[in-house]
Amino acid sequence: MNAAIRAIVRSAIYNGLEVIGIERGYAGLLEGRYRILDRRSVSGIINLGGTILRTIRCEEIKTDEGIERAADFLKSIRIDGLITIGGDGTFRGASRLYKASGIPMIGVPATIDNDVAGTDTTIGFDTAVNTALDAIDKIRDTATSHERIFVVEVMGRRRGFLALEVGLAGGAEIILIPEIKVDLERVCERIKRDREEGKVSEIIVMAEGAGDSRQITEYIARETGQNVRLAVLGHIQRGGVPTARSRILACEFG
Repeated sequence: MNAAIRAIVRSAIYNGLEVIGIERGYAGLLEGRYRILDRRSVSGIINLGGTILRTIRCEEIKTDEGIERAADFLKSIRIDGLITIGGDGTFRGASRLYKASGIPMIGVPATIDNDVAGTDTTIGFDTAVNTALDAIDKIRDTATSHERIFVVEVMGRRRGFLALEVGLAGGAEIILIPEIKVDLERVCERIKRDREEGKVSEIIVMAEGAGDSRQITEYIARETGQNVRLAVLGHIQRGGVPTARSRILACEFG
């Protein structure tokens, strides 16, 4: 997100506009937390992951009272337009805020799930793919050395874009995504066939929304009689140095 913030600020200043950064996301609108962003404040942040403004989940913004308070705050500081950076949840909040305030809203798609309608790719997705891929390459080494099967869980509760690209790039033998019902019998048959053909290790990449990774791991181990381990990559996918592709995309959106 920092690369996008930088691009937005620089573009706005070039066009003679003043930029105010709301801290802590929608929570900042309710708390009245903001600061002026200038060239100096966004200098040297293009290579930093995350956001200098910080962001947290805000349940209150989902209520009518919260939306009204946020709208009143924006009007009180005479905001002419609000740029939101995020995914579906962020944009749903922006839509409601527009209806309550009448202030124009712009949505910049940024999510590692890559599931925003109307755009081919989102800021952060490529970085997450490369971060997860780096981990899977390391897991592949130990899987091969110790003749193990690894179930690697990546993020993606409703969409499997991350699992699909990471799996393809990492040479995963099996990829499980929420969009396609998981057939564990077929998975086990594939593993048994691979073993008969002399394959000593396998990588199974699954999106978190494809099922309970622990139960799936235990089932595969029980049905195949193989040494199966689970690796949940977790929040490392949300951080890290942005890739060139993510930085350039952020600059283009800005």
